[in-house]
Amino acid sequence: MAKGHRSQVKKQRNEENRDKRPQATVKYVGIPASKAKIVLDQIVGKDARTAAALLKYNPRVAASIIAKVLNSAMANAENNLGMDVSKLYVEEVKAGQGPTLKRVRPRAQGRAYRILKRSCHISIILNER
Repeated sequence: MAKGHRSQVKKQRNEENRDKRPQATVKYVGIPASKAKIVLDQIVGKDARTAAALLKYNPRVAASIIAKVLNSAMANAENNLGMDVSKLYVEEVKAGQGPTLKRVRPRAQGRAYRILKRSCHISIILNER
């Protein structure tokens, strides 16, 4: 049994079980998760620099946001974990649904239609080859 206060024991155990892969996350992006997933599916499995080049010339709006997240994950790998950027590849991508803003649009004959402005949380996890 480990010695120390319960919070110290838990902190040590959490540090041992923590994922050592570089990652970056952006939350509450004003893009539906379905549209972000279309772009994310194009870069999964590619090496990081190729993925960045693909995102640079992708015409979709989500591509510019995902490019920032990818660059952040690459910087985290280099600065925080001391990894070589040329060996990195995109191992895992996630686009989960965030909160939805509900708005009302006036329609004919006094009716009101609901507009759903969806958001998402995007996460990119890299790894070394």
